[in-house]
Amino acid sequence: MAVRVTTQAADGTLQVGMASYVLFSPQQQPNAWAIAMVLAITLLPFSVIGPFVSVVLDRWPRQRVLAVTDAVRGLIALALAALVLTGDRSPGIQLSMMLLLLVAMSLNRFLMAALTAGLPYTIDKGEYLTASSVMPMIGPAGVLIGGAIVGGLRLGLTPHWLEAHQADALVFVVAFVLFLAAVALAMRFGRDELGPEPVDHRVTAREVASGLKEGLVHLNEQGPSALGLLMIFLQRLAFGLMSVGVILGYRNYFHEVQDANAALADLAVWGGFTGVGFVLSAALVPPLAHKIGVRRTIFVLLITSGIAQIIPGSIFHRVPLLVAGFLLGLFAQSVKVCIDTVVQAHVADQYKGRVFVIYDMLFNAALVASAFLAVWILPPTGFDTVVFVGMGVFYILMALLFWWRSARYGDEGFNRGTHIGAHPEVSVALDPVVHGGQLAADLIEAEPGEQSGQRRSDA
Repeated sequence: MAVRVTTQAADGTLQVGMASYVLFSPQQQPNAWAIAMVLAITLLPFSVIGPFVSVVLDRWPRQRVLAVTDAVRGLIALALAALVLTGDRSPGIQLSMMLLLLVAMSLNRFLMAALTAGLPYTIDKGEYLTASSVMPMIGPAGVLIGGAIVGGLRLGLTPHWLEAHQADALVFVVAFVLFLAAVALAMRFGRDELGPEPVDHRVTAREVASGLKEGLVHLNEQGPSALGLLMIFLQRLAFGLMSVGVILGYRNYFHEVQDANAALADLAVWGGFTGVGFVLSAALVPPLAHKIGVRRTIFVLLITSGIAQIIPGSIFHRVPLLVAGFLLGLFAQSVKVCIDTVVQAHVADQYKGRVFVIYDMLFNAALVASAFLAVWILPPTGFDTVVFVGMGVFYILMALLFWWRSARYGDEGFNRGTHIGAHPEVSVALDPVVHGGQLAADLIEAEPGEQSGQRRSDA
């Protein structure tokens, strides 16, 4: 948790600092194209190459991945600070900055997949729901910290003490310090304490290709996991489209172009409400899922997301948008907690690195697709009643699709990895549909223990 919160705080500072530099310059009026390009440059590359490097997480020590990745990102943050400090916005400088940010963000998704894949080595079996509720709230908390740093520096130091680009450079220096702290924390793990099980040979290119294929085949065999990833993609498509609309609305609808600081302050408040919703998902999901089951929880969350998107989400005034931001953040992160639980519980440890990279690939691709969709269907002000109401209807249709497709697995297929029911592992393992015909394999499959290299069988 310490590694994750520090890494995410550094990452949030880096992301929000770049967004501030690109989208909230007093000399520029951002549009949907600008937002789409920022997202595409920062998220899409890993969506393309991620599956091909995902095998690394199931072959190399994940602790080493954490330390090396954050060290490289710290150096990138320092380089970005130097470029921003020049105040030069020439095409060459901006291209260099985007390329550096591209590498930093691609490495971030790689690192997050490593942390998630290593999670079973730090918890007991049956705690996936609790862990999946607690750990994802660290990410939004880190982004909130990053937003607070950027907002404080921009609003407190500009324009009276520093120019905007000087304050942005200071943000990247802060990110550099946070990355170094994350490296120091990661080094407190033993080399193999986060898995995977050591291999006694070097990974070849052929093994990478075959390993990717094996990961996809394994995911396809895990019905609830594959369906969950589809739901995440569709949900993030709608959530991303709403987010782009809100960014444009706060920048171009509520404020004049030159009033960038006021727009940034208002958007920070909206982001804070949304982030609080993300964090509180850790308090909502466990009791709700234990009461009605994970499958029903996902269905209810998608339905309520649709309602919140329509009212108050389609009322373009500050207070209703803040309420909608909180509710949609709460419901979106709660759905992710449920899907994380399902994937952790169903995917075997030797495939987790590959599957969670594919998870991130779909997650990122949905956000980028939503931004490019916004280019075609949203006005420059970002607010369109038909589009925002349509997104609410889309959530409800998504819920119905999930309920229909998930019926074949039953409630038991989604409760595995939780304390719901007396013996969830046994009840699910006896369902041949859920496990693709492997009736009792999971009963005798070794599970990660609390110590590196230790395994236990619950047979």
